[in-house]
Order: sequence, then C-alpha cells, then structure tokens
Amino acid sequence: MTTEEVLQASSLGDLLSRTVEAHSTCPVHWRRQNGGDYTPISYAEFYDEVYAMARALESFGAKRGDKFCIMAESSPEWTIIDWAGLTLGLVLVPIYPTLPADQAQFIVEDCEAKFAIAGSEALAERITGVPVEIMGQSLLARAESADLTKEAWQARTDETSIDDIATIIYTSGTTGNPKGVMLKHAAFIANCKGARATLKIGENDMFLSFLPMAHVFERFGNVFAVSVGACTANVGSLASIGADMMKVRPTIMLAVPRFLESMQARIMDGVRKQSPMKQKLFQGALNAGLNKAAGKPAPMHSLLDKLVGSKIRDRTGGRLRYFISGGAALPPHVADFYIAFGLTALQGYGLTETCAASTINRPHDNRPETVGSPIEGVELKLAADGEILLRGASVMTGYYNLPEETAEALDSEGWFATGDIGEMDAGNLRITDRKKDILVLANGKNVAPQPIGGLIKESPYIAEAVVFGDGCTSCCGLIVPQFDAVEAWLKSNGIDCSDKSEIVAREDVKKLIKEEVAAANEKLADYQKVKKHALVDREFTVDSGELTPSLKVKRKIVQVTCADLLAAMLD
Repeated sequence: MTTEEVLQASSLGDLLSRTVEAHSTCPVHWRRQNGGDYTPISYAEFYDEVYAMARALESFGAKRGDKFCIMAESSPEWTIIDWAGLTLGLVLVPIYPTLPADQAQFIVEDCEAKFAIAGSEALAERITGVPVEIMGQSLLARAESADLTKEAWQARTDETSIDDIATIIYTSGTTGNPKGVMLKHAAFIANCKGARATLKIGENDMFLSFLPMAHVFERFGNVFAVSVGACTANVGSLASIGADMMKVRPTIMLAVPRFLESMQARIMDGVRKQSPMKQKLFQGALNAGLNKAAGKPAPMHSLLDKLVGSKIRDRTGGRLRYFISGGAALPPHVADFYIAFGLTALQGYGLTETCAASTINRPHDNRPETVGSPIEGVELKLAADGEILLRGASVMTGYYNLPEETAEALDSEGWFATGDIGEMDAGNLRITDRKKDILVLANGKNVAPQPIGGLIKESPYIAEAVVFGDGCTSCCGLIVPQFDAVEAWLKSNGIDCSDKSEIVAREDVKKLIKEEVAAANEKLADYQKVKKHALVDREFTVDSGELTPSLKVKRKIVQVTCADLLAAMLD
C-alpha cells in the first residue's frame, strides 16, 4: 500500500491500520530507555500496544463521541493513548501539565469529559469530578476487565467517520477563558495530504520530538509522521536534547523560535570563548554561507564550511533536513544563521483552529521574513483590513458549546478569521501583527507592536521585547535581557555578576541595551520608534502566567505584572 493510498483513509484509526499494513516491520518509535539508549519499536508492535490501550480505555465504558482528558508530559505512552482513543472513536482533550488546577478543572468540566488520565499522582490531584487513572501499569491493567476483541475493536474503527470529531484542543487563552477547538478526523488527514505534497517526507525520515503533545503542532506532527511511515523518537528532557540529537540523528525536527534562538545563542556563546583567530574563522564561514545562500560569490565557502559548518551540523546529528518552525515569528536573522551553515529552518503558519500547518516556506524558496505560501488544500485571502482568512478541510468545526464565538470566527462560506494581520509578498504571506494588539498612539497613528519587538529581539543581548503605547505620544517597551549573553559580556569586560536584579541595575548594561534598542530604531519610522524602555529583572514564564503553554507572551498579563515599570515610563 502506497502513502497516497494510506492518505485515502476514512478516519485516523483507519489511517493507522493502513500504515501498519504498508510498513509493519519498519520502526515507528525509538523508545528511550533508562540510561538514554534507544530501542526501535515496529509498526506491528506499536499496533498491538494501541490495541491493549484501547482495551484499557474501553473499560471506562465510554462510547463513540465521548470525551476524555489526558494531563501528562509527552511520551510514547501519550501517543499510544491518543491513537487508542482515535481507533475507538473517542475524543481526546489534552491538558498541558503546566496548567494550574483551576484551569485544568475548567477544561475537564467544559468539555464534559467522561474520564481522565494523568501522568502522575500530583497531576491527578488537579482533576476532580471524573474517574482519573494514572498513566502506567495501573492503566494497562484495566484492559483485563474489558471485553473488546480485535474484531470488535476493528468494528469500532470502521464505525468512526472522517467527519467525526477527533479531538478538542483548548486554545492557550491569551485573553479570557480558553475555547475548545473541535477538529475532525478530516482536518488531520487533509493536512497530512497537504504537508506530504509540500515536503517530500517519507518512511526514511526520523523525527525527534520535544514539543508538548498537548499542542496542536506536535500532535499533528506525530500524526503526519505515522501517515508517511516515518519514525519518531522522544527526547528524555529539554536538558538532554543536545545528546539525544547525537544519538537519534534526526532528519526532521518541529521547533519553536525560542528553541532555535537558544541553540544559536549557545553556539555563539561558545564562539565568544574561542581565540580571536577562531572567532574570525567562524564569522568568515557565516558570511560565506549567507553569500552562497543568496547566490552571491563565495569563493572560500567550501573550505570554511568544512572547517566550521560541518561541526555545527554534527551537533544536530549530521543528517538534519529541516527544522520546521511554528508557534511564533521566527526572526529572519535566526533563520539566516541556520541557512548559512546548511541547516534549513522552514517557517510556517497555522493555528489550533486550522489543525496546525496552513502555510509554509518551501526549501527551494525559503524567505524567512515570510511564513511561506498555503499548503495544498488550504485557501487564503486577506480581508479589507488586512486580516488573514483561511478556508479548507483542515479548518475547525467550531468552538465547543460556543455558537456565538463560532459564528464570529467562521462565516457562512467557511472562511476562518484568524485575528492576524498580514500582507502578501510575491505569493508568500507575511504576518504583521495580531488584530487585537494594534496600538493607537495619541496622534492617531496605528502601530503593529510585534514586528517592532521582533526587530529589537534580533539583538543577541535581548530575549524578549514587548511594545506598548496605546494612547501615548510614542511607543515604549519592556525588555527582558538575554541574561546568559549579558553575563558573558560582563565577564569579557572583567566583571563577574550573575544576579539578575543587579545586572539590570548596572549602568553599563543599561547603556548596552539602550544602544541595541537604538540600532533597531534606526530601521523604523519615527512613530514606530521605542523611545522609552525598561529592563525586566527576570524571564517571563508559563508558571508566572506571562507566557502561554506554547510560549507566546500574554501582553495583558505582562501589563499587570510589570505595571510599575510601565507606569514609570508613562509618567
């Protein structure tokens, strides 16, 4: 059975069974064992594990269309539970394990879950009102009490329609309560077809997974890998990613800009510790790589790439084809860094409401300042005010139990209003800002804050820049320094200082950041310039509520938590 035949599946459960038929002996997972070594698991073995888990889920008495929640860290078992639920026609509702109890409970109650699965006792304590089982042997032991033969299991899969709801994923909720996005089996399958047509990924590819499965990006990535018969390995932890890349030697990694920026920062920090000669060699290799990518003369590229670029590629395992970046804007200078050293970072665009991928840059036409063009099966147009509208089988059915919000987001012709503002650039989409984030200055000028913040963040010494200015005479910004880089800069000047509060209070650091902001301002119109800024003495985090679980800044929360700093600037 070919991949094209697999993608003609009548449901995701059917897609899995077709893939197993086509690739039964191929590895579906590399499982990380104690000690960090990996063991391959074949599609046939995986299918048996999914059946065992389906028996365990059946023991809860849930019927086709019933919802259940999972609150756990990403793992192969998480994936098995997901596929088991899909084969039974159940609707899995993921909950980020980082969410506090009140938010987790809101999701459990709002989606009307029949039961829940937790990754630990501590997570189980955040869920009340429904039966909760701990992931592991106790969950699998439930299979013994389930009367579900393989024939009956297959019948449940056959009964599930492509138009059934596969999952409800709650949005991150940058404002107000999260909304439950209903995605059909058809949405995932349509995006698998589109991604397959766009990126020639297949059974010989190896995915390395580290993003949360509770997020639509990683969730779709896992389904897509299965749809083409590829293999996936999970990292042990964020701290082990570097070592795991060397062991797994992935060809594909789904990533967010923060990861790519962090990896670049670590490499640059290492370069700064090298001798002046090696620093010059590195800069020469970077410049030659950028020239070659731009089609300009680069006579020393081959030698410099062998001396420098090959070593950087080796740190990813040596055979990486693509980083696929989503979830937030990828700064062009970060993408250029990877492109210069032969590591292609393809930026895409999509939302939970569109089952992740809607547009992506192509390897042969990779323009990092854009998010590429629509994948096959996705239609795109811009409204009169520049809002991006999307249509296609991958678009959500609606928000669970929220008919008014659904009607506001989806029109009668099926166009989904994304809330993002964009413009077209020679066939590619360029995101300019969120519609609700547009600032109106006292002089009436409309300002899009995200591109300004992104430009400021191009500085290696700035981790986050949040721009404000509604009703003010000019824009102002809250700056979170890239503390590791600033600390290294201080050490290079003979100063040992690691306390964040002390770092942001230092006059030399203030001068450094001011110069970086000024450099960014030179590229902006006068009304866009950030004329005042304040330094924040800590990183924004999910726990503080300032970041969503998918690491987007919650502007309204930051406005509250940093109210004193903002007030001082606006006086």
